[in-house]
Amino acid sequence: MAEVSFYILPTESLQDRHLFACKLIEKAYRSGSYCYVLTDSPEQSRIIDDLLWTFRAGSFIPHQLYSGEQPEVEQVILIGSLDAPENWQKVLFNLSSRYPDIAPQTERILEILDNSETTKEAGRSRYRQYQQSGMKVTTYKDW
Repeated sequence: MAEVSFYILPTESLQDRHLFACKLIEKAYRSGSYCYVLTDSPEQSRIIDDLLWTFRAGSFIPHQLYSGEQPEVEQVILIGSLDAPENWQKVLFNLSSRYPDIAPQTERILEILDNSETTKEAGRSRYRQYQQSGMKVTTYKDW
């Protein structure tokens, strides 16, 4: 059963939310996790893709956009608005506004919310869904 962590940022800035996600993605990559970053759209996926190249000088995180075709290399971070492919379901960063289809092998889901009411309301809905599914949910505030 997946463990879910909600990170609630003090600002309403979407840019801050994306930058914080990049920092957590980097941390996951450095710990050996090749995660999937779920977004709402191909446009949001491209924003995250671009930020992973530029968010911190000297940082290198192998990543690519996912469009439904299995990547040739498995040791990359995948970013996309489609459901996570099989080998990238262990750790899921949910930057989308929807409840992800969760496979049994998912161990960790990270939800990063800014402080806007729209984002928080969608997050509350997912929070309830995770709890109803029997998952352990932890919330971290004021990052």
